[in-house]
Amino acid sequence: MTSAPDLAAPARGTAMPAEAARLAASYDPERLLAELDAARTRTWEKQRVYSESGVGAATDVDWRCLALRSPGGDGTRTDPGGPGPRDFAPTEWLDGMPYVREVLDSIPAPLHAVRFMALGTDTVGIDHTDPKYGPRWGVARLHVPVTTNPKALLVLDGVTHRWQPGEFWFGDFSRVHHVENTGPEPRVHLVIDALVTPGLARVFPAGWQEYFECGEVLYNRPSCGQRAEERARLECSFEIPASFPLWEEDGTLDDDQPWTEVTVRDDGTQLVLHQGDRATGQPYALVHIDANEYRLAGWSEERTLQLFLDGMQPHAVLRIREGRTVTERSVPAVPGARNGNGR
Repeated sequence: MTSAPDLAAPARGTAMPAEAARLAASYDPERLLAELDAARTRTWEKQRVYSESGVGAATDVDWRCLALRSPGGDGTRTDPGGPGPRDFAPTEWLDGMPYVREVLDSIPAPLHAVRFMALGTDTVGIDHTDPKYGPRWGVARLHVPVTTNPKALLVLDGVTHRWQPGEFWFGDFSRVHHVENTGPEPRVHLVIDALVTPGLARVFPAGWQEYFECGEVLYNRPSCGQRAEERARLECSFEIPASFPLWEEDGTLDDDQPWTEVTVRDDGTQLVLHQGDRATGQPYALVHIDANEYRLAGWSEERTLQLFLDGMQPHAVLRIREGRTVTERSVPAVPGARNGNGR
């Protein structure tokens, strides 16, 4: 079902003011450059894509990355990551970058992927979109340029941008965009994926505040831990649409699609959602938000599940969010079991 509108909420419909915004903070370009130069002694690999199948192919153009935060803190990952068995954590490369850590610590939001991304000379990318990387789905992609030149640019939704070192920018990369660098030196940005929070919204210009108050924005709540005995009581099984973990798709919760059994198990540190056979199915770590509601590790509250296992009718509530709209469905659950069950 789709939730009824909150009559106390502001009127909806305020559009995003522009395709990009320069944010309130600025950073020291010389200190950023010094730490970048130290990192250039390492070999950077080409950027890779990430999908429900995992890490995919490398880009065809000269677009190289150094991962500073990645799933599980894996320093070899050049992809942006997404839902999976491990949440984001710092990599070994961040250890020697105290100023970059200051920059990241100043951002009032949980951080996902953080990468130095270098666009080589004589390189022109293709037009593309990054599905669901926007406030409508609870995610913001932020940029801090480190090196650039007049012929290095971003074309975002038809608008040409030449962001300068030390500036702090947001771009709505769910819109069509491409990058190009026909200048004499690489263009390097610190690219930061963050979950949208009220604190992050306050970093945006005054002209954006009505959008964040009234527009289609999905805010994420802070995560909170659970004790081992709490997790143990929440092990269960139920069915979900097979598309539910496919975060890049516009999911639905209706019956007109395949459904699959999943189990929720405690791995000793967190609850993990197993889809299909536990030996071969894709696991998804669960991040506790509140009242036994969880988002998929590596993603926003665009997809959550909430467990209600006490009482006569144990069930799970599946939710898909887009902006202020919440679609939800209750499905029967079997506590501590892995048996099939009807919908």
